[in-house]
Amino acid sequence: MAYDLQKEKREAIEAGEYALQCLYAAADYLDSARNWGFLDLFGGGLISSLAKRSKMEKAKQCMEDARYALRDFSRELKDVSIAWDLDIVTDDFLSFADLFFDGFFVDWMVQDRINRAAEQVEQAVYRVEEVLDQLRRI
Repeated sequence: MAYDLQKEKREAIEAGEYALQCLYAAADYLDSARNWGFLDLFGGGLISSLAKRSKMEKAKQCMEDARYALRDFSRELKDVSIAWDLDIVTDDFLSFADLFFDGFFVDWMVQDRINRAAEQVEQAVYRVEEVLDQLRRI
């Protein structure tokens, strides 16, 4: 079977675009969690904590989906001789603490975690878009 660069390129672009979709969804949920988190910091109570937690859980799932999509993208990039690796960390210790030890300090720590996750997703989006631009120029 002959190597078909255009086919491999299309597959890599499709994998990258799917990874971007997952990252965009994660960014949206993180942005919403950040907004609920600000309310929670300033006395939002149980409703804002639960809404924030829900958005964090959805963001976490999207980030997990993005992790797998990025692995697929990385494999597809190898088929077109581009080496690339990106991993997203999705630990969630503070989301547990947030519900059971609700208070300003824990809310602030959770807000910091949301902000760091959002920055990580933003960096991943930038890198994927950059690689996709390179692919399209091949």
